[in-house]
Amino acid sequence: MFRQGSALTDGERRAVAAFLTGRPVGTAPPPSPTGLCPSPAPRLTDAGIAGGWNGWGSGVTNTRYQPAKMGGLNAQSVPRLTLKWAFGFPGVSSARAQPAVAGGLVFVASDSGDVFALNAKDGCTYWRYHAQAGIRTGISIGPYRAADGVSRHAVYFSDGGATAYAVDASTGRQIWMRKVDDHPHARATGSPTLFDGRLFVPTAGVGEEGLGGSSRYPCCSFRGSITALDARTGSVVWKSYSIAEEPKPRGMSSAGVQLWGPAGGGIWAAPTVDARRRALYVATGNGYAEPAQRTTDAILAMDLDTGRIRWVVQPVPNDVWTGGCKPQNSDNPNCPATLGPDHDFSMSPVLAKRANGEDVLIVQQKSGMAYAFDPDRAGALVWQYRTSSGSSFGGQWGAAVDDTQAYFGVNGSISPTPGGMRAVKIDTGEEVWTKAAPEKLCGAARGCTAAQGGAITAVPGVVFSASTDGGIRAYAAADGAILWQFDTNREFTTVNGVRANGGAMDGPGPVVSGGMLFVESGYVSLMGRPGNVLLAFGLK
Repeated sequence: MFRQGSALTDGERRAVAAFLTGRPVGTAPPPSPTGLCPSPAPRLTDAGIAGGWNGWGSGVTNTRYQPAKMGGLNAQSVPRLTLKWAFGFPGVSSARAQPAVAGGLVFVASDSGDVFALNAKDGCTYWRYHAQAGIRTGISIGPYRAADGVSRHAVYFSDGGATAYAVDASTGRQIWMRKVDDHPHARATGSPTLFDGRLFVPTAGVGEEGLGGSSRYPCCSFRGSITALDARTGSVVWKSYSIAEEPKPRGMSSAGVQLWGPAGGGIWAAPTVDARRRALYVATGNGYAEPAQRTTDAILAMDLDTGRIRWVVQPVPNDVWTGGCKPQNSDNPNCPATLGPDHDFSMSPVLAKRANGEDVLIVQQKSGMAYAFDPDRAGALVWQYRTSSGSSFGGQWGAAVDDTQAYFGVNGSISPTPGGMRAVKIDTGEEVWTKAAPEKLCGAARGCTAAQGGAITAVPGVVFSASTDGGIRAYAAADGAILWQFDTNREFTTVNGVRANGGAMDGPGPVVSGGMLFVESGYVSLMGRPGNVLLAFGLK
């Protein structure tokens, strides 16, 4: 719909959206009167936050590993997981905003722009907050001092209009909101990372690269960025672009439209914090317009305090890609002369530790390659491992690590053999085991694939992966055997009375806390199958 919508004015787009959804743009779906909690939400404590799942990767190093003390699940208990409750997201066809869990509360957002605070045990609703646009980021939780001087806790997130928010964790009252990028295609797909009183907000340019090949579009001007906000007030501390050079005129299209470049380098995932080195690591996507830049398809190390880029590692150079372009484009000035492979990084770098105590940055790319880089040697390569043949379609949204191994899912939704899981040694990248995708649970349904590009999650002895076939599976960390699986391809009775069903799963990963597993089902983008449900599993 990008190309069809590009010819419409903003008012016309809003009118179409209002017609399709049955309500004006920016308004919330009607609230459900069912499933409300009988009492106000409990006040969070620092201990409650520390014992939950906070942010994208359950910590600012984005390991996506939950120790036994906090997770309450292991290889012996996981086969006893059973569905405890389901929560339906009203008015949407996707569920792709990862929850956070703290102090017996689940905070989760929706494509409708709603953020809900739920009771972790039974799913009742404490409060609902409505943002200005749909939300697909995870949520971070941290302390703030209220106007009355009392120390409280806030939940932080970003919406699809590149606006960041802080709301009170107990009441849902807005504390502040801040627009971080005014480009019309700027979106927040990556979760903000909260650390040391600052909120680091990434932006990607969703939509512009899809329009770039059209002679009527002034391709291209978006640049990925990180904005550091004061977590107390929302004021901007610094902003750093993935492409330092501002877009400049670069010729005219065949329709006489001014063209611009360089552009691209969207940051699709949560930044990773290295507290010891005072560094922030981000992974970037492809370029949209020439000239090609060394900071696209790259890992950037930024100074945590200033945003200055310290070093860059670029495994795939010259990747300038836009929709509607041919492999060679001497006849279309909108397009790069040679079309790149579109091999974004779409996941957060994982800051892991080797057996000798040294740190290593682990990241997986759409190219099918996984890398380990040395943060003490300006990102020097430690090892590389091929997880798949790679694909231009379908991101890799998150790896996980435990004490000794790194785990990768395989997307490849348009490849002959999509899906699968891999495990390697953190120290060397040596393969420990590999598993092909299991038989699809969605059968011959339209949009059904076995791709496993969604973020994965590890607990002691177990790795969880949610697949586009609608299955959530637990793999044994030792050998990749499937210990447990659940088919979400059905309608669920929900605690809030909203009609809900499961579908494809991609993007956000499973969340584990307090002996419970939380999974969202439903993902529609350029791929997938609709769904609108949050599922909560506990032990029998």
